[in-house]
This record gives sequence, C-alpha cells and structure tokens, in this order.
Amino acid sequence: MSEKIEKKTVAGITKESTQAMIDEVLAVYPEKSRKKRAPHLAPNDQLSGKTCVKSNKKTVPGVMSARGCAYAGAKGVVWGPIRDMVHVSHGPVGCGWYSWGTRRNLMSGKLGVDQFGMQFTSDFQEKDIVYGGDKKLKVLLNEAKELFPLAKGISVLSECPVGLIGDDINSVAKQTSKELDIPIIPCNCEGFRGVSQSLGHHISNDTIRDYIIETREFAEPIGPYDIALIGEYNIGGDAWSTKPLLEECGFNVKAVWTGDGEMERIAATHQVRLNVIHCYRSMNYMCKVMEEKYGIPWIELNFFGPTKIRESLRALAALFDDTIKEKVEAVIAKYDAEMQKVIEEYKPRLDGKSVMLYVGGLRPRHTIGAYEDLGMTCVGSGYEFAHSDDYDRTAPEMPEATVVYDDASELEMEHFAHVLKPDLVASGIKEKYLFQKMGLPFRQMHSWDYSGPYHGYKGFPIFARDIDMAINSPTWKLVKSPF
Repeated sequence: MSEKIEKKTVAGITKESTQAMIDEVLAVYPEKSRKKRAPHLAPNDQLSGKTCVKSNKKTVPGVMSARGCAYAGAKGVVWGPIRDMVHVSHGPVGCGWYSWGTRRNLMSGKLGVDQFGMQFTSDFQEKDIVYGGDKKLKVLLNEAKELFPLAKGISVLSECPVGLIGDDINSVAKQTSKELDIPIIPCNCEGFRGVSQSLGHHISNDTIRDYIIETREFAEPIGPYDIALIGEYNIGGDAWSTKPLLEECGFNVKAVWTGDGEMERIAATHQVRLNVIHCYRSMNYMCKVMEEKYGIPWIELNFFGPTKIRESLRALAALFDDTIKEKVEAVIAKYDAEMQKVIEEYKPRLDGKSVMLYVGGLRPRHTIGAYEDLGMTCVGSGYEFAHSDDYDRTAPEMPEATVVYDDASELEMEHFAHVLKPDLVASGIKEKYLFQKMGLPFRQMHSWDYSGPYHGYKGFPIFARDIDMAINSPTWKLVKSPF
C-alpha cells in the first residue's frame, strides 16, 4: 500500500458543514443521550490517519444496529463456515436456527460426507434451565458422531442460558472427545458477553489457539510461497475468487480461515510463511498470536476493485522474491485490460454518484476504492462493531471532512441521508427498509444481497453490475424521495 496519502475532498463538504449536520441531529437527544452519542460522530480527518470517533461501546437499546452478540460472532462468522466440522449450538433453538445461512458462506463437497453446512442445536427447554443441559449435550454429541462419522471435529458454541446456569461445556467436550475419538472444541461465547459480536470473534480466535492450531501438520512438504488466507468467509464465493488469484500469482494457499475451510488445514497453519488477512476485525488476534508464537508475519490486503487489488498484490509481492514479483506484474497486466473494459461500461452510468456506507466489519473502508474505481464518492462511512484500529484504517480511505459514524441510530442515519442526499446506501441487512422507504437505492453489503462474489478480479464485474442495477433501476422513478 502507498505510504503517501493523497488528500480527497468532496465539493460542498467541509468539516464545518459536517459538524453542523452532526450538531443538528444531536440537538434532538436529551442531554444525557447527546453527551453519550457525541463522541461517536465526527468529520473525517483524512491526513491524520487517526480515528476521530469512539467505538466498541455498549449499544443503547432501541437503536437500529442490533449489531449481534458474541454467539453471532463465534457461530455466524468464525466457526460456521468451516465445512468439515459439525457445529453445535448449545441452547434454545432460536439462536441456532437464526444463525443458519445468514451470511451465505458457500461450501464445496457433499453434504453429510465432507461438508456439514447444516444446523445442530441442543434445543434448550425449561427443564434444561432447571436441571442443566450437560447430559443433553453429551447425547447430542454422541448422535452427531453416529450420524456423521466422517466429520473431522465438532464445535460446541454456547448460547446465553448455558452461561447463566453455569453448564460446564468444557468438561463435557473433553470427556466426550476421548470417548468418541474426535476433536470436540468448546467455545464459551454466550451472547451476553461483551458489547457486540466482536468479542465472539476474539473468543473464537482464542479457542482455535487453545484447541486446534499446531495439532496437525501438512502432509505435503513446506514451500517458500506457502501462505494462509485469513478472515475470508467465502461469502457468495469470495474465497473461490481470491484463492485462485493468489495461486495464479505463484502462492500456495495452504489454508483458508474459515470460508470453505478444513479443520486439519487450519490446525496446520502454524507451518505457513505468511498470513494474508482480509477481515482484520475478526481474525487479527490469531495473526498476532502466530506472529508472536511461530514468527509468522502477516499483511492486511484489500481485494475490492482493481485499484486496491493492484496495490495489495504489489505489497504482497514485495515480501517475496523476484519470481513472485514478476508473476504478480504479469497477473496485473493480464487483468488490467479486462477491468478497464468493466470500468468503461459502468463508469459513465455511475460517475459522480455518491454512496453512504454502514456495515459491521471491514467493508466500510475496504469497498471505498471499488466505488471510486467506478467514479463514485463516499460521503459517509461507519461500522456497527468496529474498534479504534478499524477507524485508524478508515480515515485515510475516506475523503476529508466526510461524516464518520459509529454504531449509528436510525435517527442519525436518516438525518445524514436527508442532508447528504446520497445516490446509494450500501449497508447491512437491517438498514435496508429505512432507506428504501426513503426512496433511496440500497445495496446490502453484509452478504452481497444474494449475489457475489465481490472479491478479486472475478468479483469486480459482478460488483459493478450490481451497483449499476441498484442505482439505475427504473423502479426508483416510481418512488418519490423526501428531498
């Protein structure tokens, strides 16, 4: 990535105008609420490269974000995409069912044979709350092993009641693992822990560290270009775009964490030369652990849009020899012409359009470059459950003085949209209805609105097509916006 930051500005947007917009919405709140929310809203200071808002604080009940719990971060993000394990939701059926299929983590293989993208729940009832669910869990684990003997392991992910009544899933997992001769990994990720799903990511990373990593070794010899793709969940097939791209550049992708992932390859990742991380928020913990314990360096890359892909591949190549550098340049040259055709097709329809972003993890910063490739401008960006280091990485990507919002409320987002009048809102699942009722084109950037992939050279044409369809659909002529 370039160390020099080129200042980006948006006509009509200054720090004074953005602060005035923020002050307007804050004025509606009671004094106590206003004082609490003010540090979470600010104009961007691009050149500083520093966060300008507070983050990772407890959500105020009733706001729109409903940003997920620790269980959601563990089951829905980290563990669920591993295809060759059975994932058990220990608790009431609701959480287990809700976690199913919500992020479209695509899997290869045959269901029930070498992939297990289905739901297992202990279906807690009132009697389990009173008498405990340890025995029920043990029965479930035995049944899972009997039904699916080819599974490489079982994860046990605890929901809220399990932690509240003090069920000891760790001892049950340890004992049953010995009896069944299969790895059973307990993850104490009760939903009430922490302030958002972010803690679920961290707990899951720690669990992988304690129970999985270094328990296996790769069967094949270790090579100089062995890498692991970390924080890639194969949403809409993203990993199936990114992994072949890296391999075309000469790298040997030994493991993917955790989209379409395999437990035994994850367990052997301590043998790779480099960790390439995509979703920093969910997996940076493991990258840092492997760097400290095994001396494996890591690099954060961005594969959204040709500009960022080009920068990322060159940054990656700079860590290796001339052979890799030459292959990377050849790959870039090969795809640059294709990407230019995509830009020439869609940029005339999208040039000058503006977008507001608001998603859970890394996308409010990673996708900015892809929109800019199409001639669009980001006028606002923020996260549901980011930390300060996420905003540190966001500041250089966003134009100067544009609004930054953390864990925003419905009131705030509606007001910002009224003032900024974006041509597109690209956000999570829950925000769709607010903006569509406002007559604003919307693109769901949590799981690609049932499209994808969006990563890599394979994904950019799909991304450009989808953004064009969202903004230029004739249906918006039938809806009158309030401004």
